[in-house]
Amino acid sequence: MRLSRSAGIVMMVAFLLAMAAGTPAVASTPAAQTPAPPPPPLLPGQFGGWQMRGSVETNQNAAAADPTNAAALKEYRFTDFAAATYVRDDGRTLKIRAARFADASGAFGAYTFYLQPEMAKEQIGDQGASLLAGEGHRVLFYRGQVLVDAVFSKPTAMSGAELRELAGALPQAPGGAGALPPVLEFLPRRGYIANTQKYAEGPAALAALAPPVSADMVDFGASAEVTLGRYHTPSGEALLMLIYYTNPQVAIEHLRRVDPAHPPARAQTGVSTIGNAGSFFYKRTGPIIAIAAGPASERDTKSLLEAVNYEASVTWNQATDNRDVHDLYLLVLNVVILCAVLGGLAIVAGVAFGGFRILMKRWFPDRVFDRPEQMEFISLHLADTVAPAGSPGGGSEPEGRQKPS
Repeated sequence: MRLSRSAGIVMMVAFLLAMAAGTPAVASTPAAQTPAPPPPPLLPGQFGGWQMRGSVETNQNAAAADPTNAAALKEYRFTDFAAATYVRDDGRTLKIRAARFADASGAFGAYTFYLQPEMAKEQIGDQGASLLAGEGHRVLFYRGQVLVDAVFSKPTAMSGAELRELAGALPQAPGGAGALPPVLEFLPRRGYIANTQKYAEGPAALAALAPPVSADMVDFGASAEVTLGRYHTPSGEALLMLIYYTNPQVAIEHLRRVDPAHPPARAQTGVSTIGNAGSFFYKRTGPIIAIAAGPASERDTKSLLEAVNYEASVTWNQATDNRDVHDLYLLVLNVVILCAVLGGLAIVAGVAFGGFRILMKRWFPDRVFDRPEQMEFISLHLADTVAPAGSPGGGSEPEGRQKPS
């Protein structure tokens, strides 16, 4: 009993000494990393009068979401997938398939990948479109980092409002994951054909979009991003492709791949033929390589190309030291406060002294203030002045002086 008690005391003393020395008392093993919290569920159990029937199907494999285009989904940084069926009391059904991506750029890219030109625009989520197919009604939209494909068994006037409620219940993109790629800002709006904008982050998605140049020329290994759009021109339809690189130097190096038949010293605008893509025009503006191709005339194609102009936005993000300005502000403020306090004290003192003097003169007249013995006046005695000589009552002439004869 004594031995165990002594051993306990020794261990406690050793533990305290180890803590005082700043070292652990017991050799610790490498701490296991705290597992990341699971992402929030993609689909709610109910929304807008719709109730989930059965259980939701989830999967983290892109092939489960789309076996045909699994490679493209991986390029958009697909993370997980959910599918569920919802029912209403009137017997209608709604099948929803939702895919989550690492950020809003991936969700937007996948949205443009599945978007069809014949779809009608819908005000659902960040962007949405719908298509009537027989008696069914398909709605495609994305909100943040989630892409949703919904199919109604029977559309109604409230279908859009119900999906807007669903969009509000979807998990939000954290932090800066909700920002869209900057290259989208440089596609011209004039003449744009609705629902033809596409965005690709890898060769698999780009190959499915039938671009005028191959993925090898784009070189996605250099962190390139591509957006395409179709445009109406007076002479026909034209395709505009923008390849966005990290900086202008990388764009200059890759410009040689676009047109290897011309030397690098060539002007930034030219014409060439690559494979069977036909004649096209290209130019570089900042970190962007713009390519315009199609059956439109040379004039219209060049006009479309000239509408793409990169303007760098300079942001002053250096921390500014406002300590001196702040100190000067405090100094001026303290001076103003001090002057106000002194002025207030002077007013209070003046009123107090004046009031006290008036009260003393009223209660003790000629005793405290204005006593006769304390009243001293300076008298000039103006009545005692000497009158001038020769005037009535004037004094005599001084002696020793005679009047002139």
